[in-house]
Amino acid sequence: MDEEEIAKSARLEQRHWWYAERRALVRRTAAAWSPGRALDVGAGSGGNAAVLRDLGWTVSCVERSPAGARIAAGRGLTVVRGDATRLPFGDASFDLVMSTDVWEHVEDDRAVAAETARVLRPDGRLLVAVPCSMRLWSGHDVALGHHRRYERDELAGLVAGAGLQVEDVWSWNVLLRPVVRARRRKRDTAESEMEPVHPALNAGLRATVALERVLPLRRLPGVSLVLVGRKPG
Repeated sequence: MDEEEIAKSARLEQRHWWYAERRALVRRTAAAWSPGRALDVGAGSGGNAAVLRDLGWTVSCVERSPAGARIAAGRGLTVVRGDATRLPFGDASFDLVMSTDVWEHVEDDRAVAAETARVLRPDGRLLVAVPCSMRLWSGHDVALGHHRRYERDELAGLVAGAGLQVEDVWSWNVLLRPVVRARRRKRDTAESEMEPVHPALNAGLRATVALERVLPLRRLPGVSLVLVGRKPG
């Protein structure tokens, strides 16, 4: 993702339905865990890291982009410029490592998984979100610099191959998947879909995604995958 796209995302994230519901997902998932030391790998402008901080975690961020690092630091977050395949931290340093929509940007995602396992403490947790299914591959992925979209077994195998236990993998943004797929079939240009949305439509889209919290949809295909794992003690 280039500097312009990161700056645009930072402008959108406080009101855009997708970012708001992704923060809500992070909040719901991490709220069940006792706070400790957390690392957000590929933190972007720091919206999800701020959620962990508000839950009581001591959060460090790794961000490669100068624009993302600058914005995250402006939110009072501790930010280190670095590479997800060579994390600038010692072994067994963190109780939680989070990466949301990062692994797909890295050519060598096995190195990212291995580095995640290295910096996790025994019994430490992993929270990863990635785009789901190459059937949804489009110019949106090209514009954002994606190398791949993941299938459920592929993501689980990647994490297990790094020596981490997979506790759960589920789909997110299931109800809107048919809309996303139809829209992307019609657009073949390398162009991001992350644009301002009319407030009424924004509220409707957010309500649609929020509805998934109470419906049994987690095993159906979605637009994203979310994985929770743990490092063996």
